[in-house]
Amino acid sequence: MNYWLVKSEPSVYSWEKLLKDKKTVWDGVRNYAARLHLRAMKKDDQVFFYHSNEGLCIVGIAKVVKENYPDPKDKEWSAVDIAPVETLKKPVTLEDIKAEKKLATIPLIRIGRLSVMPIKKEEYDIIMRMSR
Repeated sequence: MNYWLVKSEPSVYSWEKLLKDKKTVWDGVRNYAARLHLRAMKKDDQVFFYHSNEGLCIVGIAKVVKENYPDPKDKEWSAVDIAPVETLKKPVTLEDIKAEKKLATIPLIRIGRLSVMPIKKEEYDIIMRMSR
């Protein structure tokens, strides 16, 4: 299993909206590195859902329910479907992540503008501990 983080502004698509919808197409990504990450996602991979610009925190865990397929809006790009798994008991803020030395190399800090990024298993476990 692989681990990922996707970012969305709550005013565009929030965790609460994903909970209500029960599933969504993760499309509209127009960055080559992020596209590679979408293409690498496999069914049942775990995905942190991060609220960007407003909130700046990981708020939930989703999973990939449909692997890479052409983005419905532009076939040169990619999309996946994700569904919610659980809401974190305690959102993990960007400030919390930056304060944890073991997360110093996490892509969220190093490549902040990337909207889809891989997360190492060790990083995933640390963030999960921080969310309890």
